[in-house]
Amino acid sequence: MTNHYKVQFRLAEQIWSASTSLQGLQKDEVVMVQTDHGLEPARVRTIVPLWPEKQEPSKETAPLAIARRATRDEAVKFEKLGEMEHSAFGLCAELIKKLNLPMNLVKVERFFNGGKIIFYFTAENRVDFRELVKNLVQEFRTRVEMRQIGVRHETKMLGGLGCCGRELCCSSFIQNFESVSIKMAKEQNLPLNPAKISGACNRLLCCLNYEYKTYKSIRKSMPRIGKKITLNDRQYKVRQHNVLQESIVVTDDEGAELVLNKDEW
Repeated sequence: MTNHYKVQFRLAEQIWSASTSLQGLQKDEVVMVQTDHGLEPARVRTIVPLWPEKQEPSKETAPLAIARRATRDEAVKFEKLGEMEHSAFGLCAELIKKLNLPMNLVKVERFFNGGKIIFYFTAENRVDFRELVKNLVQEFRTRVEMRQIGVRHETKMLGGLGCCGRELCCSSFIQNFESVSIKMAKEQNLPLNPAKISGACNRLLCCLNYEYKTYKSIRKSMPRIGKKITLNDRQYKVRQHNVLQESIVVTDDEGAELVLNKDEW
């Protein structure tokens, strides 16, 4: 029998779906999860009671695999992992300042097996960080990767609250960013004010994607704006679409407005 859980690799970071044949895992128990670079410890956050077994998950949505329970030594090491990453962050930030590099350090991720440390940073242009890497390798005696990220990924890592008052979608559940365009805002009749349709990253809101296809599909069945239609032997001109209500606003030759439902046009 396959059991499903929600697990978290780091405190205050994204929660992932995971599955295993292990029985009796408890909330806050530390388990070892298979990742693309080996086993990584994670903490069980919730037990998922039901799972849509008939639904075939895609590669992006397929749950991670919990390999086994963590040993006592692994659990203790996991508790210290955050402190080690915090210490590495401080050291790297000091070196960046000392070397006067035009970059902003965002996050440090250390592999549990110690095989690599990844330093995530943002910068306006390419940065020559060879001297920085040399110093970091001498300090940590392991592979060091400097990974430049964009503002969207920076916001995803830092987290925060959106204009809706909820946790940012990118830091809570979005795994891959999809392209967002101003056309999506226009299709949904949203105000084209950057302050209204931009997120914490100062890019267009990811949630513009969520209902875009629905709006587009409904609007296809509506008479286009500016088209003239005949109703009760009178001509009307389409002025506005109310997509969610599936109604249109029309005007006659005298300028009088009339709202027509779907079954009336």
